[in-house]
Amino acid sequence: MPNQKILYVTTEMFPYQEDTNMGSLVHKMALKMHASGNDVRVFMPRFGQISERKFQLHEVIRLSGMNIIINDLDQPLIIKVASLPGERLQVYFIDNEEYFKRKQYYHDDEGKAFEDNNERAIFFARGVIETIKKLNWVPDVIHLNGWMAALIPIYLKTYYKDDSYFNDTKIVLSVYNEEDIELNGNTKEILAFDNISDLQSLDNPSFLNFVNDSMQYVDVIVKGNEFLEEKLEEAYGKADAEKSDYLNADSIATVY
Repeated sequence: MPNQKILYVTTEMFPYQEDTNMGSLVHKMALKMHASGNDVRVFMPRFGQISERKFQLHEVIRLSGMNIIINDLDQPLIIKVASLPGERLQVYFIDNEEYFKRKQYYHDDEGKAFEDNNERAIFFARGVIETIKKLNWVPDVIHLNGWMAALIPIYLKTYYKDDSYFNDTKIVLSVYNEEDIELNGNTKEILAFDNISDLQSLDNPSFLNFVNDSMQYVDVIVKGNEFLEEKLEEAYGKADAEKSDYLNADSIATVY
């Protein structure tokens, strides 16, 4: 259906990340819905590997200047934007020197997971929500891709539960076979600071456990891989949301 406002939130997107299933699928979905006459925007983290010069990112001063409090510390929210190369489709990047300047995604050079991956995900999720509100742009559909994006519906239904801004927005979650990395043991304490405590993942926080929790807070769940690994498949089967097995970019509009 054309003339919808569709927000894609993702941790990966081609060409900023190449040769990934998620990145390729999000790229194709966004372009398909854009070409079909919808108002499409994309939000993703500005990981350090993404070249600002190559992709012509520039800071949006009117959107920057906000702070997100993470673990009782103020963290500056920087918003950058670029057009998808060769297309009239805007991609917004959530940035912060503390969390996203480093050149690796989730591990250091020795392969050890970053201790602040939990804080980075919370900052990204809240940064997306606050920026959308500041844009005064109410999406009809938010389509989430990637474990960081999975925190958004958790926050919308808990921390922001008394905020009516997204009341009429349909929340779609695509579930992918991502690497399941454990999160720091202080995750429970950090989320408690935002009055979030009723999550199964808090006793064993990890990337995919947050995705599993997120399935309880969305309207539609879509398989991002044709076959999900056992833990995800089990959570997918138990979720009460409307479900769609693996869809390609050409058929994704059926869930909107």
